[in-house]
Amino acid sequence: MTLFYKQTGQGRPIILLHGNGEDHRIFDILTQQLSAHFTVYALDSRGYGKSPQTNDFHYSLMAEDVVKFIEEKQLERPILYGFSDGGIIGLLIASRYPKLLSRLIISGANSSPKGLKWHWRALACIHYFFTRSAKTQLMIREPNITKNDLHKIDIPTLVLAGENDIIKTSDTHFIAQNISRSTLNILPKENHDSYVVNSPKLFGIIEKFIGLK
Repeated sequence: MTLFYKQTGQGRPIILLHGNGEDHRIFDILTQQLSAHFTVYALDSRGYGKSPQTNDFHYSLMAEDVVKFIEEKQLERPILYGFSDGGIIGLLIASRYPKLLSRLIISGANSSPKGLKWHWRALACIHYFFTRSAKTQLMIREPNITKNDLHKIDIPTLVLAGENDIIKTSDTHFIAQNISRSTLNILPKENHDSYVVNSPKLFGIIEKFIGLK
């Protein structure tokens, strides 16, 4: 599937992947900040924004969409930042294609549906019951990322989550503890998206991890 993307800036490539129910525009502020140092590719995942519409939603397919994008654009070991669903996609890519990325940054990602706090998972189940939304179904049935999958990730990885995230802190720790070259940062007073969606806060965290500062 050919994905829509917004390209800005010059320098090393960095890919930005949004979460469920969003598109690349949640990164407008971050894109502007990163563009001074990188060529930024802010993507719309399949079925979102200006990318082709579909009811075929699986994290594996979404990961393959991004791999195909990297190959078609001939990007040399890009950095990838993924928020929520985008973080799940990033984990799958880094696990299945260990040499494709140079660094991985994820925030608010879960390894399985049980990684969601119970009331958020219950809300998703109720929403799916009434709407039969394929995007919501994705959240309650996937992902299924194992210790073995995480052990295959061999690049520097920054694992972020908010102190008040919808993701269980135990699941965030599970992800970080099973990636050999990971750094874990639980952000005080932040929730799932408070430091991500049209926020200037994320840039400094990425800047420090990548070594720009």
